[in-house]
Amino acid sequence: MVLVIAGKDNFRVKGDKTPHKVLKVLPKEQRAIVEGVNIVTKSTKPSAKYPQGGFVKQEAPIHISNLSLVDPKTGEPTRISVRHEGKNVIRISKKSGEEIK
Repeated sequence: MVLVIAGKDNFRVKGDKTPHKVLKVLPKEQRAIVEGVNIVTKSTKPSAKYPQGGFVKQEAPIHISNLSLVDPKTGEPTRISVRHEGKNVIRISKKSGEEIK
């Protein structure tokens, strides 16, 4: 879960801190596709999936610098620290010390 701190959150009202679900991460481009954020209208030709064609609304990638992870304990945006245990990498919230999954 992430919080949009800057950029195009289509349904955000000023002061709203609603976390969103990450659908896909694009590490090479440093972008993420987040549910309900940066919605664009794309025109499509008729196909088997869209027999009429027309306009389709879908999420576009947003830069990861505009996102902040949500602390699982408090629900507030937080930074993380990383701890290595063998081959496993564990992310820990800076605010509460809880493990982020």
